[in-house]
Amino acid sequence: MDQKKSVRDVQDKILEVMKYIDKVCRENNITYFIMGGTALGAVRHGGFIPWDDDLDIFMTPAEYEKFKAAMAADGNEKFMLQEWRTVKKHLEYAKVRMNGTTFIEESFKDRKDLHQGIYVDIMMLHKVPESNFMQKLVYYESKFVTLYALTQRNWKPKSSGQALVCNLLKVLPCQLIARMCYNRIYKYEDMKEGFKWCYWITPAKFRSGLFDTSFFEEPVDVPFEDTVLYGSKHIKEYLKYRYGDYMKLPSEEQQKAAVHAMIFDVDKDYSEYLS
Repeated sequence: MDQKKSVRDVQDKILEVMKYIDKVCRENNITYFIMGGTALGAVRHGGFIPWDDDLDIFMTPAEYEKFKAAMAADGNEKFMLQEWRTVKKHLEYAKVRMNGTTFIEESFKDRKDLHQGIYVDIMMLHKVPESNFMQKLVYYESKFVTLYALTQRNWKPKSSGQALVCNLLKVLPCQLIARMCYNRIYKYEDMKEGFKWCYWITPAKFRSGLFDTSFFEEPVDVPFEDTVLYGSKHIKEYLKYRYGDYMKLPSEEQQKAAVHAMIFDVDKDYSEYLS
């Protein structure tokens, strides 16, 4: 199937989703931060990275619970909250999707039971003690739940090592192990001092997913396309830490690899394709 619209058209729909999230957050005193490639795009391009087809934000678990309740109370039928659960009450991450659109990724092309509209990702930003031992422990526990979550979605391993681990997960009591891992990952959320921020429930490596507390203090308005979104007051320092020379453009091959969608359509519901 041919893609029906340009990446720019998809970005416009993603921005519409993000404006809705931003509205709910501002009206309910909820904090989020643009992150990763979204923060990079804001600084380097004034909005979306031109070839990118996603938008990512951070929320802490506490802010996410507030957002979940506020979105439910808002009752806007154009958008839905999709939670990826591996064990009860814990998340890998969440998405706010737009009804009546299509954004089908390779991993989900056979999932007729799954909403596959255009979306914004909500990633969980956790606290971790300053102890290097505890950080490494939480890091490896995060990697376990990441791989376990991926195996629940028909994800295809990209190396023989990943395939070996995925096969091993099939014979382990993964629900029990994941619950134990998540209990520690979420354990430090009430810490007031002596912690760093972390985000390892992804492919992120140890250093690139461990952040100084100054990166995510009170948010400030950051220009993004025709609006402003919440971002770090130290966004340039965050980007330098995360990417190094963040103003340098990636190769064309890397640009093509950044596209997530196998099929997208801004006018038709995903169900028309899956059927």
